[in-house]
Amino acid sequence: MKENTVCDVSGCNEIAVKSLPREKVENMFSLKTKSSHVHLCREHYKEYKKKTKKERDVERATWVK
Repeated sequence: MKENTVCDVSGCNEIAVKSLPREKVENMFSLKTKSSHVHLCREHYKEYKKKTKKERDVERATWVK
């Protein structure tokens, strides 16, 4: 990710730290862009992690055989 990439959430101008697939994020935030990957700042990434914790735990549980 480029150094000066800005968060893609509407109204946010913070520097992005993570990039995620659009389909995982578009239901949680209103976005400024239509690209396939969304850049999130530290605060929005933390919010994303909190909102999807249960989904990610279930997904990880399927990895174990």
